[in-house]
Amino acid sequence: MKITFLGAAGEVTGSQHLIETRSVRLLLDCGLFQGPRAESRKKNEIFRCDPQNVDAVILSHAHMDHCGNLPGLYKQGFRGPVFSTEATADIAELMLLDSAKIQQEDAKYLTRKLKSNHPPVEPLYEEEHVTGLMKKFEPLKFSEWHELSKDVSVRFQPAGHILGSAITELKIRDGAKWRRVVFTGDLGRRDMPLLVDPIPVDGADVLITECLYGNRVHPPSEDIKTELQRILSETARREGRVIIPAFSLGRTQQIVYFLNELFNERKLPRMPVFVDSPLANRLTKIFVRYDHTMDADVQKTLKHDDDVFGFSSLTYVGPQQESMALNHRKGPFVVISASGMCEGGRVVHHIRNAVSDDRSTICLMGYQAPHTLGWQIAQRQETVRIFDRQMPLNAHVEQLSGLSAHADASDFKWWFEASTSQGTGFGKAFLVHGEREGAEGLATLIKDHCDEAPVIPKLYESFEID
Repeated sequence: MKITFLGAAGEVTGSQHLIETRSVRLLLDCGLFQGPRAESRKKNEIFRCDPQNVDAVILSHAHMDHCGNLPGLYKQGFRGPVFSTEATADIAELMLLDSAKIQQEDAKYLTRKLKSNHPPVEPLYEEEHVTGLMKKFEPLKFSEWHELSKDVSVRFQPAGHILGSAITELKIRDGAKWRRVVFTGDLGRRDMPLLVDPIPVDGADVLITECLYGNRVHPPSEDIKTELQRILSETARREGRVIIPAFSLGRTQQIVYFLNELFNERKLPRMPVFVDSPLANRLTKIFVRYDHTMDADVQKTLKHDDDVFGFSSLTYVGPQQESMALNHRKGPFVVISASGMCEGGRVVHHIRNAVSDDRSTICLMGYQAPHTLGWQIAQRQETVRIFDRQMPLNAHVEQLSGLSAHADASDFKWWFEASTSQGTGFGKAFLVHGEREGAEGLATLIKDHCDEAPVIPKLYESFEID
């Protein structure tokens, strides 16, 4: 067996790992590289896995750094099945159609900016490639072994990262041997809102695991609801608006769930709440469809509340005109809108209309990448640049942590101890989807659960498994 790391090796985007035996070529994930435009474009255009000869793709979940280049793979000749959970397939379709639209808009914009003698910029893929790809999806249920061929069987277990996310267990015939391979995808946290906890496995010959936060511990998530209530109450007393930048997938639904709990507990301040993100609106409908798969707290709430993502003072905003009307609305209210780092989408317009108002609050949820608008606001700079205009930052700024969907060192420790409690252990472990500090931290943490020292692979590096 040969494993080649074609993405998310020494970095946190572009998840893509190729497993080859004498009889099968499997691709684990096919994500977009994200980062500086020129560098990412080059990586995303070139596939080193020979798409036409990949037998199947196994998709861990529907974040773009794990699924976002599947249409590109299809464009370049891949025609095999894509195996994922049912919810992942539904979410991936929305995410990839949205990505195709963005690709086309970016290509048109860049073409206009280039000199007339420069060839037009082409999108990485278009809607037709997404449509063709989605016909190749074969959704599988959690916790059941599925025989994909005489040489491969797969089982998905809940990963607790986002809706539908899966830990992949594989049984692969390699010559005369059968090997167990486990791919964590992105491992989630315990005791997070909405999702069930990650499920331990029974060891494996080969483990491929993420390591993003292998060297740190997150703050607890249970404080978020209390903090949201405080922020909304204080802003309501000032007659201001609360702007919450949030990613459409996962984070928006978590925030709405907390607000729904506050509403049910009669602790939500009397102010209307608007979710202003067309993609988030569509994704939330999928969350409602799969609410029966969510954790015990959700199941308890559903006994007396048939929609944990809706309450009487919440409105999901539709057309652009409805979004624009919020800019002229009087009195206190809340807007939850994408994107989470304030780099695009409708939230930028809402921030522009609140940033210089000392009655209002901008509530940032989690990490803000350097030099983004969200980062400028988190730094509480005197002025911030919005639409090529410097604007005074007079609004109150709050930054809440605790909703990271990635396992931290304590979660990894728990999962590895539980997965090796029967004495099975892991043979060879590869640490991916993380930078050096996280990888080295996790390597130290798990070395006693592995037969060999964990390996931190480099991009495009291959390993023969004896």
